[in-house]
Amino acid sequence: MPFDADGHIIAGTVSSGLPVDTHIVRPPYVGLPHPPAYTGDNTYTEAEIEKIRAAGRIAAQALDAVGDAVRPGITTQELDRIAHEVVVGAGAYPSTLGYRGYPKSSCTSVNEVICHGIPDDTVLRDGDLVNVDVTAYLDGYHGDLNRTFRVGTVSEDAELLIQRTHEAMMRGIKAAMPGREVNIIGRVIETYAKRFGYGVVRDFTGHGVGAAFHTGLIIPHYDSAPLFGDVIKPGMVFTVEPMLTLGTHEWEMWEDNWTVVTKDRSLTAQFEHTIVVRENGAEILTLSD
Repeated sequence: MPFDADGHIIAGTVSSGLPVDTHIVRPPYVGLPHPPAYTGDNTYTEAEIEKIRAAGRIAAQALDAVGDAVRPGITTQELDRIAHEVVVGAGAYPSTLGYRGYPKSSCTSVNEVICHGIPDDTVLRDGDLVNVDVTAYLDGYHGDLNRTFRVGTVSEDAELLIQRTHEAMMRGIKAAMPGREVNIIGRVIETYAKRFGYGVVRDFTGHGVGAAFHTGLIIPHYDSAPLFGDVIKPGMVFTVEPMLTLGTHEWEMWEDNWTVVTKDRSLTAQFEHTIVVRENGAEILTLSD
C-alpha cells in the first residue's frame, strides 16, 4: 500500500493512460515533448469565452462524478477513470493526458501532495484529503478546475483547511477587477490565509488558459508585488487556484518530476476555477450547470 510507516504517501504503481477515441480532437501538444509556443494574448471574444465555458462545464461535470465516488477504499486511478470517461463521453479530450508526457487524464493529490499527483493504485483511507484536477479540451479551448474532497470523516484541522482554501479562492476571484494588477489576487489570498497561520505555496500558480493550456500569464497566490504586474482587463481568462498548507510553503518534488509535496509533509488543500474578467468583476467559467 502506497503509504509509509508514518502514514505519508509514497509512490504507487502507475498503469497505462486510458484510450481516447480517434474522432476526439487532440490538443496540438499531444505527442510532443513540449507544447508549441503560445503567441496570442489572454483576452477573448464572447464566442471564444463560450467555448471555454463549454469545456469548463465538462471538466466540472467530471469532478461532480469524481466527488460522488470518493470514499475510503477507492484508488486514485479509479477516480481518474471516472473523470476520463465523463470527459471523453462528452466528446472532449482530457488536457493533462500527454501534456509534457504526463500519463493520466487528471491529477490526484493526496494529503501532503500539493499538486500534480499521478493517479495510481493508492487506496484512499478514511480521513484522507484528495485534490482532483481536471481540464477538458473541446473545440480548440481548455477549461481547467480542481477541488479538494474529503475521504470519509476528516479531522477538524483538515475540515477547516478545506473550507478556508475554498474561501481564499473565492476572495481571490472577487479581487480580479479591471485596472488592477494580477498580483492583487495573491495579496488578498495571502492576507486571508495568514489569519490562520497557513502556508501559501508560491512556486505553483494560476495561469492564463483558453486557446492554450498554459499561456504564460502567471497568477500568484501570495503577495508578490511588484512582481507579476500584468494589468487585469475585461475579457481576460485565467485560473485562480490557491494551495494552502498547515505548515510550510516550501516543497519537494518526487523522482517522477511531477508530484510536489510539502517539505515538512504537512497537509495541503487546493481549489481552482477558470474565470473571465468582466467590467464589473469576474465570472466563473467552470461550473457544471
